[in-house]
Amino acid sequence: MTDRENVRQQFTEAFEGADYPVNSPMDLVPALPNGPGTTFEIGDETITAMELNQEASGQAEYPYDSVDELVDALIEGMEEQDYF
Repeated sequence: MTDRENVRQQFTEAFEGADYPVNSPMDLVPALPNGPGTTFEIGDETITAMELNQEASGQAEYPYDSVDELVDALIEGMEEQDYF
C-alpha cells in the first residue's frame, strides 16, 4: 500500500463518524478517537489531528458534505506540500 492510500484509509477511518456536512474543524473533533491528539502515520512521520489542522489552515474550503470530499481535500493539500 502506498503512503497516499494508507493515509487516505487513516483519514477516512478517523473522520467517517462526523456529522456531515461539517462547517469547521471543530465539527470533526467529536469523531476523532483521541480528539485533537489523534495521530496519523505518514511515512516515517507521525502527525496529530491538531498539527494536520494547522497545516491545512487557510486552505480548507468548508463545508464538506461527506467524508470522501473531506479526505480528498486533505490528500490534495498534503500532495501540494510534498508529503507524498
